[in-house]
Amino acid sequence: MSRAILAFNAGSSNIKFAVFAVAGNATLSRLLYRGLVDYCFGKLHFVVTDGDGRPITDAAIEPGPQRESVTREMLSRAVAWLAEHTRGLDLVGAGHRVVHGGQGFAASTRVDDRLIAALEKLMPLDPPSLAQCLDAIRALESATPGLPQVACFDSAFYRTGPRVAHAVPLPREILDAGLEGYGFHGLSYEYIAHALPALLEGRAEGRIVVAHLGNESSMCAMKQRKHMANTADFSALESLPMGTRCGTLDPGAIFYLMRDRGMNLDEIARLLYHQSGLLGVSGVSSDLRELLQSSSPEAAQAIEFFVYRVGRELGSLAAALQGLDALVFTGGIGEHAASVRAAVCREAGWLGITLDEAANLRHGPRISAPQSPVSAWVIPMDEELIIARHALEVLHDGIVSSSPK
Repeated sequence: MSRAILAFNAGSSNIKFAVFAVAGNATLSRLLYRGLVDYCFGKLHFVVTDGDGRPITDAAIEPGPQRESVTREMLSRAVAWLAEHTRGLDLVGAGHRVVHGGQGFAASTRVDDRLIAALEKLMPLDPPSLAQCLDAIRALESATPGLPQVACFDSAFYRTGPRVAHAVPLPREILDAGLEGYGFHGLSYEYIAHALPALLEGRAEGRIVVAHLGNESSMCAMKQRKHMANTADFSALESLPMGTRCGTLDPGAIFYLMRDRGMNLDEIARLLYHQSGLLGVSGVSSDLRELLQSSSPEAAQAIEFFVYRVGRELGSLAAALQGLDALVFTGGIGEHAASVRAAVCREAGWLGITLDEAANLRHGPRISAPQSPVSAWVIPMDEELIIARHALEVLHDGIVSSSPK
């Protein structure tokens, strides 16, 4: 029976998974399956392909009326498919993307009761994503009892950078209690860091800004492929405007909402996590794909605001790097929305980026002109590959000791 490991990536707007074959020395040998449950235009779409990209499952699903039922449906579909289609495999473990483990957990860690309790305490830092991660862990445990599971933290990548990048300007006793800049999308940035040498060659160690643009968005500055600065901070509300999240917001706005609008904490949390961002500005949709097809002037305004904020943060990160050698787009928007990339690159002309329009429409990989002093790229992320690698590292000794002799 072939051994395999599962990588599970539960996000706020979709669920992705991948199943990789495991070689005798407890390393990844090849991709077996890749799946996506996505929510767009009011419908769920479930797609699974084999290791060569050939379709296995392609189905539209009518979700329930509430957002909570949508996320439950995405999760149940993914777990049910995996439970059925991995029966002929010897699953040695599963890795999960977890947004972060606070100050107590940074390196990938085997899931146990202590870890679950710690993540539950951290729930206020990112209620939607952490809840989805915990639901995925529990659902998989129910479907495959006893399967070793590993939490792979987005925040781990940020520990490679300078301490000052985590600083928060609050009194020391509050910082010592656990409030610091954790950062998000670290698994995505870790994958990009590994992928850079194959495309940028010698310039891969230079000053790189990676824009992870999607329903959840952030940007990260790297030098020598290590974290130097980022837009995401203590909670998943910070950074760029996202699908339904506000992004960076003056804290004084919270005081206004409480004092002048009479809103309580639960109402404010609902507003900032679920009713703001692209949805709030446009009043049309949280999904950029829908906004790009809309004739609404408010939809156009939301896209313009998103591009403006990406450009503003790009300038800030370039300043942190004291220059810029390359800009990389990744994530759902970054990989697929050519018009957004084009607008960002045009606005960044002052930094030395000259767009190659034809290459951009082909989605790269290089989308800047040959003579452009600063290059621009599209690199599809593969968080699932990084998750699987980290899970194997944690489970390595047990896998090797159980290998057939």
